[in-house]
Amino acid sequence: MELLERQETWSITYNHALGETASWFYAKIRDEGAIYGKRCAKSGRVLVPPRSFSDETLQPTTDWVKVGPGGRIEAFTIVYEKFNNLPDPPYAFGYVLLDGADTALGGYFKGVDLADPAAAAARLKVGTRVVATFAPQRKGEMLDFWYELA
Repeated sequence: MELLERQETWSITYNHALGETASWFYAKIRDEGAIYGKRCAKSGRVLVPPRSFSDETLQPTTDWVKVGPGGRIEAFTIVYEKFNNLPDPPYAFGYVLLDGADTALGGYFKGVDLADPAAAAARLKVGTRVVATFAPQRKGEMLDFWYELA
């Protein structure tokens, strides 16, 4: 069997109605420079990003809980090749379990020299402490903050 290869380029713009939970989450990022999760009343887990119901118990979430800004890296990748509309490489992206949260939140890592892949990977290894840093001017979006080594 011949294995085929195909290149595809997609450029799709969506306008989303965020709803009450996501709107509140992004407004707090914009207005306070803070990240919040929502607690599952049944399990006690704090979900970040917040959901209106628990992915585990399917029960509505209740209390808002401020998390971070510190946390630890759960997973990361370093990108050295240009892809579609993503930032110019190199850049590092990953998931961080913020202090007080039970689920990890994605974001970019800044302040790490990415020129040497092995050295950069060693600095971003799983378990490394980081801190969420917020832009001085925020719009209420995920790019309003990034992670830096603590």
